[in-house]
Amino acid sequence: MDWKTLTEQLFPEGHDIVQRDCFLSGTATVNGNAVAVIGTTEHTPIGVEIALAQAKEILETIRCHPRRAIVILVDTQGQRLRHRDEMLGINSYMAHLGKCIELARQRGHKVIGLVYDQALSGGFITSGLMADACYALPDATIRVMGLPAMARITKVPEERLVELAKSNPVFAPGAENYFVMGGVQAIWRDALSRHLREALANGNTSDLRASLGAERGGRKLAHAVTTAVMKESHATAT
Repeated sequence: MDWKTLTEQLFPEGHDIVQRDCFLSGTATVNGNAVAVIGTTEHTPIGVEIALAQAKEILETIRCHPRRAIVILVDTQGQRLRHRDEMLGINSYMAHLGKCIELARQRGHKVIGLVYDQALSGGFITSGLMADACYALPDATIRVMGLPAMARITKVPEERLVELAKSNPVFAPGAENYFVMGGVQAIWRDALSRHLREALANGNTSDLRASLGAERGGRKLAHAVTTAVMKESHATAT
């Protein structure tokens, strides 16, 4: 789904979102209230310019519109793999973006992520996955690392990873698998504006991904391990 069709369905009360290169920004009305909207389109990679542009819009929202909700529309092929970006320290720019989202949360801004097309690697981690909750459309493509790249890094044959992906969502891409793992809170199949209103009305800002992954059977140990570590840390501290 292209971003213009998406925003028509998400914001039937109106919006002024514009595209500059592949960066989206603007304001929309949801249930009579203004929300800030940032995002990307055309599968664009996140380089230093877009990372800074997104961070700037978030900081501007914090400064000028206290507690205004922020909606992040995600369509990216990941971080831009160019020598220039690496030399400039793209990891620091993306970390800055993530910190700005966390600052917004601490200042009382509800932050919602929606993967409407493609979400890969670092571009997804520092945008949609930094939100209070991340949602996805059914046809969204989501993965942190493709199986060929995973095979090169882990030294596990690609054929073996393909076989594992049939039964284990950790190895498989797609919105459904990320839902099972808890990375995606829910998949929005229709009535997008209603789903968005409900998501913004949810006051829970706790990170539920590990517990959801355990409940849904996609990540069976993450929640138990983190709970045990937190209990041990608390016991040690006291």
